[in-house]
Amino acid sequence: MSIPKESPKVKLVSSLFSTEDDLIRNVIEQMKGHLGSVDWVSEKLVFDRTEYYAKEMGWPLFRRFISFSKLISPNSLVDMKLLTNAIENGHLVKKKRRINIDPGYISLERLVLATGKNYTHRIYLDKGIYADLTLVFHAGTFMPLTWTYPDYADEKVIRYFNMVRTGYLHYLREEEKDSHA
Repeated sequence: MSIPKESPKVKLVSSLFSTEDDLIRNVIEQMKGHLGSVDWVSEKLVFDRTEYYAKEMGWPLFRRFISFSKLISPNSLVDMKLLTNAIENGHLVKKKRRINIDPGYISLERLVLATGKNYTHRIYLDKGIYADLTLVFHAGTFMPLTWTYPDYADEKVIRYFNMVRTGYLHYLREEEKDSHA
């Protein structure tokens, strides 16, 4: 029999993309007001693996990934997605999004994203939000799965997430040392 125990805190990350780099920067500041300080922001990346969002948001699209300093409980992912949906809705123009925000978390084992879209491999959480297992950590690196979006399977993006995971691991080790001191 397994004995339930609380999950360790996880590293909150997010992807933001838009045609407007200034809007991305402003929304990062807005997110900081709700979620605390950001400890890493990626370089500006071209978001061109799909044109799915072009009709609604325009073209070309640019993306930044971010991670937050404060660790969260994995079960707060629903609240993170509802918050980012509200932020997106606050920037609508003529009922069209100008920015897309995809929150998720990194644990030692995986990268999970929050989504409102159901699919075979997604697990329902609550309030219309699903967990999408996007990457798994194996043999020293994050690995894509058959359903992983091509942009998340990109080597550069995986290097980013490996770097964020390394910082998260160092933080956990320091916290464990401090708790035994």
